[in-house]
Amino acid sequence: MGAMKLLLKRAYDPPAHSDGERILIDRIWPRGVSKEKASIDLWLKEIAPSTELRRWYGHKPERWQEFQKRYYSELEQRPEVVAQLRKELRKGPVTLVFGAKDVEHSNAEALREYLKT
Repeated sequence: MGAMKLLLKRAYDPPAHSDGERILIDRIWPRGVSKEKASIDLWLKEIAPSTELRRWYGHKPERWQEFQKRYYSELEQRPEVVAQLRKELRKGPVTLVFGAKDVEHSNAEALREYLKT
């Protein structure tokens, strides 16, 4: 990923000018957040973990490593959407926007790690 600027931010946190392009990476729109307040530039539903994987994971930290493996496997099956995200990253700063409370064990953190490879 090099020197590309990639930030993570919860959908419930206010947008900032320094966010650059704001890309929502959840399959479901964050509950209670209006489209105006979210200030989303692009919604990449297809890059989110599958509904089955999301339900299995249930944001249980003890499943984090297995979640990452399964999510990366799903991402390998969607090269076109990963390529689209990488293209956006080459343009300038990108903020991955998501709804999960636990940032450290979120799909956004897993995706950031995946993009480093």
